[in-house]
Amino acid sequence: MTIIEKIEQEQLKRDFNFRSGDTVKVHVRIKEGEKERIQLFQGVVIAMNRGGSRASFTVRKLSYGTGVERIFPLHSPNIEKIEVVSSGKVRRAKLFYLRGLKGKAARIKERDTYGKLKKKSEKAEAPVGAKAPAPVAEEAAPEEVVAVEESAATDTTTENNAS
Repeated sequence: MTIIEKIEQEQLKRDFNFRSGDTVKVHVRIKEGEKERIQLFQGVVIAMNRGGSRASFTVRKLSYGTGVERIFPLHSPNIEKIEVVSSGKVRRAKLFYLRGLKGKAARIKERDTYGKLKKKSEKAEAPVGAKAPAPVAEEAAPEEVVAVEESAATDTTTENNAS
Protein backbone atom coordinates (compact mmCIF):
# COMPACT_ATOMS: atom_id res chain seq x y z
CA MET A 1 0.00 0.00 0.00
CA THR A 2 1.15 3.47 -0.78
CA ILE A 3 1.16 6.28 1.73
CA ILE A 4 -1.92 7.84 0.13
CA GLU A 5 -3.90 4.58 0.39
CA LYS A 6 -2.97 4.24 4.07
CA ILE A 7 -4.23 7.76 4.80
CA GLU A 8 -7.46 7.07 2.88
CA GLN A 9 -8.07 3.86 4.86
CA GLU A 10 -7.98 5.76 8.15
CA GLN A 11 -10.67 8.19 6.99
CA LEU A 12 -13.19 5.66 5.66
CA LYS A 13 -16.51 5.11 7.42
CA ARG A 14 -17.45 1.46 7.79
CA ASP A 15 -20.97 1.67 9.18
CA PHE A 16 -23.09 1.64 6.01
CA ASN A 17 -25.25 -1.34 5.17
CA PHE A 18 -27.41 -0.61 2.13
CA ARG A 19 -27.47 -1.29 -1.59
CA SER A 20 -29.28 -0.31 -4.78
CA GLY A 21 -33.06 -0.44 -4.44
CA ASP A 22 -33.11 0.34 -0.72
CA THR A 23 -35.09 3.30 0.57
CA VAL A 24 -32.82 5.35 2.83
CA LYS A 25 -32.94 8.44 5.01
CA VAL A 26 -29.73 10.42 4.67
CA HIS A 27 -29.10 12.83 7.55
CA VAL A 28 -27.00 15.65 6.06
CA ARG A 29 -25.35 18.49 7.98
CA ILE A 30 -26.28 21.84 6.45
CA LYS A 31 -24.31 24.92 7.42
CA GLU A 32 -26.11 28.26 7.02
CA GLY A 33 -23.90 31.10 8.15
CA GLU A 34 -22.82 30.26 11.68
CA LYS A 35 -25.72 27.87 12.33
CA GLU A 36 -25.59 24.17 11.58
CA ARG A 37 -28.59 21.86 11.26
CA ILE A 38 -29.46 18.35 10.10
CA GLN A 39 -31.59 17.92 6.98
CA LEU A 40 -33.18 14.64 5.90
CA PHE A 41 -33.19 13.41 2.32
CA GLN A 42 -35.31 10.27 1.92
CA GLY A 43 -35.41 8.34 -1.32
CA VAL A 44 -34.40 5.23 -3.26
CA VAL A 45 -30.74 4.41 -3.86
CA ILE A 46 -30.48 4.14 -7.65
CA ALA A 47 -26.69 3.83 -7.97
CA MET A 48 -23.60 3.03 -5.93
CA ASN A 49 -20.14 4.03 -7.12
CA ARG A 50 -17.33 2.27 -5.29
CA GLY A 51 -13.80 3.55 -5.10
CA GLY A 52 -12.33 3.81 -1.63
CA SER A 53 -12.53 7.33 -0.28
CA ARG A 54 -14.16 8.53 -3.51
CA ALA A 55 -17.17 6.19 -3.18
CA SER A 56 -20.57 7.78 -3.66
CA PHE A 57 -24.24 6.86 -3.97
CA THR A 58 -27.18 8.45 -5.75
CA VAL A 59 -30.57 8.86 -4.06
CA ARG A 60 -33.75 9.71 -5.98
CA LYS A 61 -36.97 11.04 -4.53
CA LEU A 62 -40.12 12.73 -5.77
CA SER A 63 -40.67 16.26 -4.55
CA TYR A 64 -44.04 17.76 -5.51
CA GLY A 65 -44.25 15.52 -8.58
CA THR A 66 -40.72 16.30 -9.77
CA GLY A 67 -37.92 13.77 -9.54
CA VAL A 68 -34.93 14.97 -7.53
CA GLU A 69 -31.61 13.12 -7.47
CA ARG A 70 -28.73 13.85 -5.21
CA ILE A 71 -25.26 12.33 -5.22
CA PHE A 72 -23.69 11.90 -1.79
CA PRO A 73 -20.03 11.08 -1.11
CA LEU A 74 -20.21 7.97 1.06
CA HIS A 75 -17.40 8.87 3.45
CA SER A 76 -18.21 12.58 3.74
CA PRO A 77 -18.06 14.17 7.20
CA ASN A 78 -21.23 16.10 6.26
CA ILE A 79 -23.29 12.90 6.39
CA GLU A 80 -24.43 12.40 9.96
CA LYS A 81 -25.92 8.94 9.41
CA ILE A 82 -27.74 6.79 6.86
CA GLU A 83 -30.88 4.92 7.94
CA VAL A 84 -32.33 2.10 5.84
CA VAL A 85 -36.12 2.48 5.82
CA SER A 86 -36.84 -0.55 3.63
CA SER A 87 -34.86 -2.96 1.49
CA GLY A 88 -35.83 -3.24 -2.15
CA LYS A 89 -35.73 -6.40 -4.24
CA VAL A 90 -34.01 -5.46 -7.48
CA ARG A 91 -31.93 -7.34 -10.04
CA ARG A 92 -29.72 -4.50 -11.24
CA ALA A 93 -26.99 -2.37 -9.73
CA LYS A 94 -28.01 0.83 -11.54
CA LEU A 95 -31.70 1.72 -11.46
CA PHE A 96 -31.68 4.55 -13.97
CA TYR A 97 -34.80 3.10 -15.61
CA LEU A 98 -36.79 4.52 -12.67
CA ARG A 99 -36.32 7.99 -14.16
CA GLY A 100 -38.77 7.16 -16.93
CA LEU A 101 -41.40 5.55 -14.71
CA LYS A 102 -44.20 7.29 -12.83
CA GLY A 103 -46.66 6.36 -10.10
CA LYS A 104 -47.26 2.70 -9.35
CA ALA A 105 -44.90 1.60 -12.14
CA ALA A 106 -41.97 3.11 -10.21
CA ARG A 107 -42.58 0.97 -7.11
CA ILE A 108 -39.97 -1.54 -5.94
CA LYS A 109 -40.86 -4.80 -4.21
CA GLU A 110 -39.66 -5.20 -0.66
CA ARG A 111 -36.87 -7.70 -0.05
CA ASP A 112 -37.62 -10.39 2.54
CA THR A 113 -35.07 -10.00 5.33
CA TYR A 114 -37.15 -11.57 8.11
CA GLY A 115 -35.66 -15.06 7.72
CA LYS A 116 -32.12 -13.71 7.80
CA LEU A 117 -32.76 -11.67 10.91
CA LYS A 118 -34.37 -14.63 12.65
CA LYS A 119 -31.37 -16.86 12.03
CA LYS A 120 -29.00 -14.24 13.37
CA SER A 121 -31.01 -13.88 16.59
CA GLU A 122 -30.94 -17.65 17.17
CA LYS A 123 -27.17 -17.69 16.85
CA ALA A 124 -26.91 -14.78 19.25
CA GLU A 125 -28.94 -16.61 21.91
CA ALA A 126 -26.88 -19.81 21.84
CA PRO A 127 -23.16 -19.11 21.37
CA VAL A 128 -20.93 -21.81 19.95
CA GLY A 129 -19.57 -24.15 22.60
CA ALA A 130 -22.28 -23.32 25.12
CA LYS A 131 -24.10 -26.15 26.86
CA ALA A 132 -27.74 -26.77 26.12
CA PRO A 133 -30.06 -25.23 28.71
CA ALA A 134 -31.29 -27.52 31.48
CA PRO A 135 -34.84 -28.81 31.12
CA VAL A 136 -37.39 -26.48 32.56
CA ALA A 137 -39.21 -27.56 35.73
CA GLU A 138 -42.56 -26.82 34.06
CA GLU A 139 -42.29 -30.03 32.04
CA ALA A 140 -42.44 -32.17 35.21
CA ALA A 141 -45.15 -30.04 36.79
CA PRO A 142 -48.22 -31.68 35.11
CA GLU A 143 -47.27 -35.12 36.48
CA GLU A 144 -46.92 -33.70 39.99
CA VAL A 145 -50.32 -32.03 39.72
CA VAL A 146 -51.95 -35.33 38.70
CA ALA A 147 -50.25 -37.10 41.62
CA VAL A 148 -51.44 -34.44 44.05
CA GLU A 149 -55.01 -34.66 42.73
CA GLU A 150 -54.99 -38.47 43.08
CA SER A 151 -53.71 -38.29 46.65
CA ALA A 152 -56.36 -35.69 47.49
CA ALA A 153 -59.03 -37.95 46.00
CA THR A 154 -57.85 -40.92 48.06
CA ASP A 155 -57.82 -38.76 51.21
CA THR A 156 -61.43 -37.75 50.69
CA THR A 157 -62.51 -41.32 50.02
CA THR A 158 -60.81 -42.56 53.20
CA GLU A 159 -62.52 -39.78 55.18
CA ASN A 160 -65.91 -40.80 53.73
CA ASN A 161 -65.32 -44.45 54.59
CA ALA A 162 -64.20 -43.59 58.14
CA SER A 163 -67.41 -41.78 58.96
